[in-house]
Amino acid sequence: MNIKDFDILKMLVEKENLTQRDLSRLTGMSLGRVNYAIKKLKSNGYLDNQGLLTTKAYDILKDKHPKRAVILAAGYGMRMVPISSIIPKALIEVGKEPLIERLIRQLHQVDIYDIQIVVGFRKEQFEYLLDKYHVELIINPEYANSNNLYSLSLYQGSLEQTYIVPADLWFKENPFSTIELTSWYLVEKNLSEGNLYKVNTKRKLVENKQKFGNKMIGLAYLDEIDGVKLKMKLSEMGHIEKNRNLFWEASMINGKNFGLLAKVTDRENVFELNTYEDLLRLDTHSKYLENDAIKVIEQTLKIPKTKIKGIEVLKKGMTNRSFSFFVDGKRYIMRIPGRGTVQLLNRKQEAEVYRVIADLGISDQVLYIDERSGYKISSYLENARVCNPKSMVDVHKCMQKLRTFHNLKLKVSHEFDIFSQIELYEKLLGKVGSAYRDYEITKKNILSLRSFIERNIAQKVLSHIDANPDNFLFVENDIFLIDWEYAGMQDPHIDIAMFGIYAMYDKKKMDQLIDLYFEGHCTPKIRAKIYCYVAACGLLWSNWCEYKQTLGVTFGEYSLVQYRYAKEFYYYATEMIKEVNKDGK
Repeated sequence: MNIKDFDILKMLVEKENLTQRDLSRLTGMSLGRVNYAIKKLKSNGYLDNQGLLTTKAYDILKDKHPKRAVILAAGYGMRMVPISSIIPKALIEVGKEPLIERLIRQLHQVDIYDIQIVVGFRKEQFEYLLDKYHVELIINPEYANSNNLYSLSLYQGSLEQTYIVPADLWFKENPFSTIELTSWYLVEKNLSEGNLYKVNTKRKLVENKQKFGNKMIGLAYLDEIDGVKLKMKLSEMGHIEKNRNLFWEASMINGKNFGLLAKVTDRENVFELNTYEDLLRLDTHSKYLENDAIKVIEQTLKIPKTKIKGIEVLKKGMTNRSFSFFVDGKRYIMRIPGRGTVQLLNRKQEAEVYRVIADLGISDQVLYIDERSGYKISSYLENARVCNPKSMVDVHKCMQKLRTFHNLKLKVSHEFDIFSQIELYEKLLGKVGSAYRDYEITKKNILSLRSFIERNIAQKVLSHIDANPDNFLFVENDIFLIDWEYAGMQDPHIDIAMFGIYAMYDKKKMDQLIDLYFEGHCTPKIRAKIYCYVAACGLLWSNWCEYKQTLGVTFGEYSLVQYRYAKEFYYYATEMIKEVNKDGK
């Protein structure tokens, strides 16, 4: 029995009193092909003369019942901002029903109760499903740094006769069945741009060499053979570091083709919720559309939420989660403070900084900032690029901009104290303490530099503090300095040190940076002081990283590099201080 004949047989099992025209409409086959299949099924003994299923048909079908489902629900759902900042995407409600509950209910309708759910981000919010639906949860502890290939590899059971289900899908009609003959992967029937594969006449997904292809939905069914194959592939690929960011579909690629046959569905039957706009289109009354961040946008720009278009997650920052959006063709940025920032930042002080610099053309235009929540809306700088710290031409221009800003000698009512901030981050770590075994020695060394620093501060002015190369935006012939969260009164020379440690410069590059700022006229005493700042700020950001790690946020080599700055530049600073004291300069 081939697939098309089986599809006809399956329809006759699932729905009663179907005419040949009904079968043609439901399967997408021509009326002639349906008629041919019916005759063939009768001649082979699967249907009797009245078109009813025979015992032979039921004997074949009884072993074709799917056994289980694995639902993938571990990720952040970054594209779903601002909604996904408060709830996992799988738990967003459509028609007052969470996405994942609808999928579970549809699985139950076809007698599938062995359901495993891979969770990660805000995993606690899925716990109620254990009692309500008797599912099992699999924890992906690496959800922040992996994709769903790794999630699926954590499932230890059999993948034979199994549905693989992304948790962000909403189906109008139940996509699951009591009978499945062979493996398949769901794609849209309608062709659209930018898709890698296209369904051919044999239902194979082949490499798309044209403009339009079939959109891949993510839902799949694996029979006994493909279930074993995928299990072996996941064992090979799942725990290799370089594969962690792959989708599970990568394991099914066979040369230029995809390893599963296609099952097509109408676009109107399936909705993939990736963005706020997707939810708005699917359920205009969803309570999750009444999001605090969206309300701020509505109130600030005086528009209804239906005018908010093109929401797009920006590069994940070290402190915040930000997204851009369009209103009436103009682009804006919304900042949502990241986890733990309430302990790290004073938003009232930040708002004061923005008021002071508002009309000076130094930064992007801030339209709104909430001194309590930290929500911020600013105009988007079109055609902007960040500073390339490897380009000394770029760096020279940034140092000129920084020097010009410092020379304005702006004032605010608060100060950024490096050493009290070091203590704050250390306190937030609590009993956990630093992971560095020589931390106490390193800290003692850094604190010993304090007196030299304080003796050699000529004046304190408004300083940026967070002078990361990424915060210098080049727009045509101008440069804008953005993200003033840490700004306060301080020795302006601290910004030079901050730029260097963010750029991860070695001593040679750091000296070049200093020379660019001072145009080759930096005294040994000031250079020694900047070395002190590099060391102190290295410890500062190392402590900051260690605190953020307790919240589940990691920064790879960045944390270790900052701690090395603390140790190495302490040495450079003390050596230069000796020279300065000896020369009396």
